[in-house]
Amino acid sequence: MTEPLPDLLIAPLVRAALAEDLGRAGDVTSQACVRADARLRATFVARKAGVIAGLACARLAIAELDPGADFKAVAEDGARVGAGEKLAWVDANARALLSAERVGLNLLGHLSGIATLTRAYVEAVEGTGAIIVDTRKTTPGLRALEKYAVRCGGGVNHRFGLDDAILIKDNHIAACGSVGEAVRRAKAAAGHLMKVEVEIDSLGQLEEALKYGPDVVMLDNFALADLAEAVRRASGRAVLEASGGVNLETVRAIAETGVDVISVGALTHSASVLDIGLDAA
Repeated sequence: MTEPLPDLLIAPLVRAALAEDLGRAGDVTSQACVRADARLRATFVARKAGVIAGLACARLAIAELDPGADFKAVAEDGARVGAGEKLAWVDANARALLSAERVGLNLLGHLSGIATLTRAYVEAVEGTGAIIVDTRKTTPGLRALEKYAVRCGGGVNHRFGLDDAILIKDNHIAACGSVGEAVRRAKAAAGHLMKVEVEIDSLGQLEEALKYGPDVVMLDNFALADLAEAVRRASGRAVLEASGGVNLETVRAIAETGVDVISVGALTHSASVLDIGLDAA
């Protein structure tokens, strides 16, 4: 199973979501209808089959409003579950549980949707040697959680931000004047722990880039035949990453060209929410 994120990283995101939902006056419905000392026991249940991620988000949302709540997970992040399967149960102050319900379900369903889609891509390329990675096409503020969900689905994280790897894109190349000059400058500036990747869109650019020793070459929107030719020409001199035009129908063929990595923005920007409910006992 995937190593869980520390509560320290998750709690501020959960608090912000709760503050957005509670607004200026709190949960006026629960305040009006439910006694202040009432308790409620409920179960988180998967309405559809999928891969779970984000149980800590649900736990922390409830704990923020009722620190004494009893939350017990019966599934684990990264686990595949069936429709109707119980994920966790909770016994808490009723007002607190009802006020935290939507935030907990929103985050749990969103992250589980990402994990579920990622698992589908990982299984689609099984046996080829290619790995599935995410991108920076994430929801603002939720990148750490969404990339965690990718790991729960069996994927691998690409860079987290602009500061942890050098990735030379087409506009960087335009500003520098050529692929070779951009890679040369990047290699000169990079420390010994900093990887340098360059995005190219032709086999001609591949030859130019390889002369300067990039760690990774991103093959952007290459046809299958050109991907295979790039693998042949590179001959292990750089990690090759395929990007663009990737979906569940095309990913297997892309992997079979021999590329090392396939980046899929859809993992985080287009994953459908996994339907999860909270049922009162």
